[in-house]
Amino acid sequence: MGRLSAKFDYEEIRNARILENRARLASLGLHKTLSDLRSVTSPAKSVKSSVRKPSRIDYSGTPLRRSSRLMKVSTTESPTGHDSLRRSIRLKGVSRSRDLISLPQGKEDVSEKNGGEEKRPANMPLVEVEASQAQLSPEILIRRCDSKSRGSVYSPIFGICCHFCRQKKLCGEEGCKRCGNLDVNEPCIGKTDCSVCHSSNGVLCRACLKVRYGEEMEEVRANKNWMCPHCIEEKGIKLNWICNSSLCLKKRSMVPTGIAIFRAREMGYESVAHLLMDELQQKMKRSHC
Repeated sequence: MGRLSAKFDYEEIRNARILENRARLASLGLHKTLSDLRSVTSPAKSVKSSVRKPSRIDYSGTPLRRSSRLMKVSTTESPTGHDSLRRSIRLKGVSRSRDLISLPQGKEDVSEKNGGEEKRPANMPLVEVEASQAQLSPEILIRRCDSKSRGSVYSPIFGICCHFCRQKKLCGEEGCKRCGNLDVNEPCIGKTDCSVCHSSNGVLCRACLKVRYGEEMEEVRANKNWMCPHCIEEKGIKLNWICNSSLCLKKRSMVPTGIAIFRAREMGYESVAHLLMDELQQKMKRSHC
């Protein structure tokens, strides 16, 4: 009871002080002053401006805009009956014009042998450019052979992309007629070609061939039956011998190895492919246990 009475006494004293303070403020006129200050300092309510909706423009009556390059292209119908705007002569269905890169005398286009049935090697793709582009400056010719492993001159037109490092460079081989003379009907001797698939999967430069698979370019060129890792795996010639490029490893849901040649050589392996082959074999043994 003593605690309750003390609480009620505190509340009565508090309420009495509140009333006393209010009366004192009213006698001084401070309530009016505070209301005036609040009206001055409070920001005015912004008037909502009506949002203007963009008007829809009807373009049905206006002609379509086309680039000047496409407007100059002839709109001759392709054999399928549709107008072709593609730049590729092959996709237009038109016979290839010989005013692009003339073939050397006495040579025949590989793709036209036997009625076009023979497939061009992957290290000898056909390039159709103007004759003015089929020449290299003396500075580039000198700098081309600075790096024999991967080449030192990037060429988006005549360069052949390596499947592993994906560098589209002219090779650094001194006797390469394709990269030295830009002869499109000569194979690049600095890039490999699979004897089975003839696809871009089998195109490797000298450095990637040695580091990733432990093979020499001279041995591959001498072996007319050389096969890429994809075809070796498909035919089951060598167990767990797989392509270790980042693209192919990601397709297998495997983490790309990165620069693994130093680790492979420290462990006594000839190349990264030999290291991966051993690791996959050990993994298979553990799974069977």
